[in-house]
Amino acid sequence: MNKIMLALAGLGFAAAAVPASAAPWQNINQRQANMYQRIDQGIRTGALNRNEATRLKTQFRTLANLEQQYRRSRPGLTQAERRDLDRRFDTLNQRIRVQKNDRQGARR
Repeated sequence: MNKIMLALAGLGFAAAAVPASAAPWQNINQRQANMYQRIDQGIRTGALNRNEATRLKTQFRTLANLEQQYRRSRPGLTQAERRDLDRRFDTLNQRIRVQKNDRQGARR
C-alpha cells in the first residue's frame, strides 16, 4: 500500500514539475482539476498547513471566478483572455509547488 502511495505521489510531483506551457493540449478545466487535486493532496499528506491551504484555495476560487466571468462576456473566452488565464494558472501552480515544499506544514 505504501509503495502504491509513494508511486502516485511521485507521479503527481513529476506532473507538477512540467510547466503548463509545455502541455498545450491540457484544457482549462483539466488544469483546474489537477491544481485542486494537488492542493487536496498537500492537505492530506501534511505538506500544506491550514493557512496555506486556505490561501491557495481562495486564490484558486478567485481564478475560477475570473474564468467564468471571461466565458460569460461577449464574445466568450478570447485568445487574450486564455493567455491571461494561462499566465495566472502558471503563477498559482508555482505558488502551490512552493507552499507544498516549504516544509511549514510538515508533521513532526
